[in-house]
Amino acid sequence: MHITSYFAKDLFRGKTVFITGGSSGINLGIARNFAALGANLSIVGRSQEKLAAATAELKAIGAHVVAHSADVRDYPALEKALQETNTALGPVHTLICGAAGNFPCPAADLSPNGFKSVIDIDLLGSFHACRAGFAQLRETQGNIIFISAGMAFMPYAFQAHVGAAKAGIDNLMRNLALEWGPFGIRCNSIVPGPIEGTEGVRRLVPEGSGDLLRKAIPLGRFGTPDDIGQLSVFLASPLASYITGTVIVADGGQNLPGSGAWTQLIATEIAKASR
Repeated sequence: MHITSYFAKDLFRGKTVFITGGSSGINLGIARNFAALGANLSIVGRSQEKLAAATAELKAIGAHVVAHSADVRDYPALEKALQETNTALGPVHTLICGAAGNFPCPAADLSPNGFKSVIDIDLLGSFHACRAGFAQLRETQGNIIFISAGMAFMPYAFQAHVGAAKAGIDNLMRNLALEWGPFGIRCNSIVPGPIEGTEGVRRLVPEGSGDLLRKAIPLGRFGTPDDIGQLSVFLASPLASYITGTVIVADGGQNLPGSGAWTQLIATEIAKASR
């Protein structure tokens, strides 16, 4: 299923999409879908190698792309990236707050620095992007999409740091939707399930355990980056012009039966590692 079969190829022509963590995984999938519909793209990441590969891929689709090597925890660096984006591509119409960190760890073993690192990348990084991008989003009456997670509303063992960060992101999203709605800015969160071929699945799903976890997902499969990219395109489009302050779950029903299957898998792996 190609997105241009359902959306006009020029839907985002002349509009700029700024994506933190945009050089890989879910966020690169989001970038590809916007690129297919004519958007200009500005991507932020920490790895020059990944940024170069992502830029080449997006340019091959036909997109105008600028890439920035920056850490979302560094507000001046992110502010500079947004200013350069405005100069090169025009003001931002859609901001994707996608940069994230994660690793499984029992709370009793989680260091303060480990906890702080995830909070800083996920939550503080999202605020930095929103605050630095506010003036441009007000100019375009644009929208913000936050990439959240099921840990925001359901406890997952060994994910206390991630749950705190993502719950904070969803609350930030609602507050900004309330405060910035009068400027015409819409804010929403997407909660992906396990997405095939991403760093998150490689880190969090033990090797050889994918089939067991798929059986716990009502739709019986992992998602794809395009599943999240297509939803992002919809939320940024005029079709979603009255949707704001909302958390949209796109996980194949993964969270419906709870987090027990995932917890069992990770607990087994942590037990093996501690022997």
